[in-house]
Amino acid sequence: MNHYVLGTAGHIDHGKTTLIKALTGIDCDRLPQEKKRGITIELGFAWMKLSDAAILGIVDVPGHEKFIKNMVAGATGIDLVMLIIAADEGVMPQTREHLDICKLLNLRKGLVALTKVDLVDPEWLEMVEDDIREYLVGSFLEGAPVVPVSAVDGRGIDELRQAIMNVVEGMEPRTRAGVLRMPIDRVFTMRGFGSVVTGTTISGQLRVGDEVQIYPGEVRARVRGLQVHNRTVEAVEGGFRTAVNLQGVDRSEIKRGDVLAHPGTIRPTRILDAALTYLPDTPRPLKDRAIVRFHAGTSEIMARVILLDREVMEPGQNGPVQLLLEIPVALLPRDRFVIRSYSPVFTIGGGSILDVRPRRHRKGQVGLLSDLAILQGGDEEEMAAFFVREAAYAGISREDLSAVIPFSSGRLKAILDRMSSQHKVHVFDRESHRMIHGKLYEELLGTAREELERFHRENPLKPGITREGLRALLPASMDSRLFHTVLEDLSARGLVVSEREIVRLATHTITLETDQQRDRQRIEEIFRLAGLEPPLFKELVEKLGRGAEETRNITDLLVAEGALVKVRDDLYFYRPVVEDLEARLTAFLREHGEISTPQFKELTGVSRKFMIPLGEHFDKKKLTLRVGDKRLLRS
Repeated sequence: MNHYVLGTAGHIDHGKTTLIKALTGIDCDRLPQEKKRGITIELGFAWMKLSDAAILGIVDVPGHEKFIKNMVAGATGIDLVMLIIAADEGVMPQTREHLDICKLLNLRKGLVALTKVDLVDPEWLEMVEDDIREYLVGSFLEGAPVVPVSAVDGRGIDELRQAIMNVVEGMEPRTRAGVLRMPIDRVFTMRGFGSVVTGTTISGQLRVGDEVQIYPGEVRARVRGLQVHNRTVEAVEGGFRTAVNLQGVDRSEIKRGDVLAHPGTIRPTRILDAALTYLPDTPRPLKDRAIVRFHAGTSEIMARVILLDREVMEPGQNGPVQLLLEIPVALLPRDRFVIRSYSPVFTIGGGSILDVRPRRHRKGQVGLLSDLAILQGGDEEEMAAFFVREAAYAGISREDLSAVIPFSSGRLKAILDRMSSQHKVHVFDRESHRMIHGKLYEELLGTAREELERFHRENPLKPGITREGLRALLPASMDSRLFHTVLEDLSARGLVVSEREIVRLATHTITLETDQQRDRQRIEEIFRLAGLEPPLFKELVEKLGRGAEETRNITDLLVAEGALVKVRDDLYFYRPVVEDLEARLTAFLREHGEISTPQFKELTGVSRKFMIPLGEHFDKKKLTLRVGDKRLLRS
């Protein structure tokens, strides 16, 4: 069965609540002060069965100008609007403001109920109908049904019900896909049940037993029970008016404006990029950095508007803005919002959220307007590519991407899989599905090769650069797993060779001059003859009669070639000598199980000056394990 939500709109005392009661039998005015004053203050809710295939939830909103913020909250999540206009008064100020709000919230379907027809004569009724149809020209309600009704004598009620059914039959059912979100419009406590919240589920699915989080805070709770239209259910999905009984949370921890969703699926923010439409009948221009009342979902928050392409926005204009909010909100791109002036309070504009985690912008920033244009009018793939590109070299996981993009997890996976197959994104961590933009990845591969070429050019006698040395030459924000992937990819392409901790271009070779070749042979001979008591590096420099840098280059070359073992920055050993000691040490430990410091000194036959570094070398190599004053053979 398909579910739809209808919201009322219209001026105070035009009969919204009375009409709903006539349609459904439900009185939406539940507060004593509402019944006493005869006006709707808080949101009211009702429902009716349209057919065997469709149920309609109804949100009754206040018409009084003082309660417009409640009207905006009620308009969140509705599928169609019923604009209610009294025949004896016609179009009034709140009629206009409510319709403006519906336009700003991007509503596309609805109808008009022309109430109180029992108070006017046929000629007046015909004139009012003509005025209404003329007023609606250019709006989404142009050409919509205008149904004369009277809740007093029942005239037109059946026709109105049929007109609603006709509108609904032409609508697509709300998608069930996407992240679960339910903006909360009411919070109360039921004796014996605890905290209850109500709202319209915008998207996603919710089941009894689910753990949920109340955003923008971090309060968590478990769903104890669910009701839709006073009927207990086990699960709900997008498009339902829902009451949720929560376990493990106090009513004081929740308020209207909060959003119920699954934990970790939304990233609250205080900065938003948005496309703003400034209403044409506002009395004055909107200045840069103006303070406004920001309405989105069921929340109302003070905000500052930063105009990104001008200093002043004139009535009737539209453009990109950045909104700096007083407190965080839980929104996604393409959510709708409304702004109202600070004082006096009236609706001045609204639009669509583009980015919920933007950077602070500057006017004239290169590429800013084109980026925002992608977010406003681009397709799903272009939007996904934008957020992946924005993550730069740190990359972004699929989970983090789903928190800033309005797609279901299944839809997002399909988009990213296609982009990956086309090399538009590159996944470098399969476990977390972390990825980088395809162009950035190719640029990174090129940068790594360029840095290796430069290193070899500046250090022709060095076999290569250490992994950490190369890492330091690449973007600092780069994820360590991405660096590992870059090296693996370059190696797989045959462009780079990684040997132990040294990285070099596959084409790099070392060509020694005649005197350098002699120095190489002499150094190797010095260490071969020295055995386990080699010269320290500074002593080697003195013996060789060369500079420290040139001597270091040749010794490091011998290490890379495997002739020498570097134990410390100032201490090298001839490799066959170290391998012989390793074999004797291993045999001793297998026979005796452990070796003490005096025994190791006797085994090496050298002073502590060389014995201690050698012992530490075998520990670092994980041949031995030091326990107190003894060493054991690792497995």
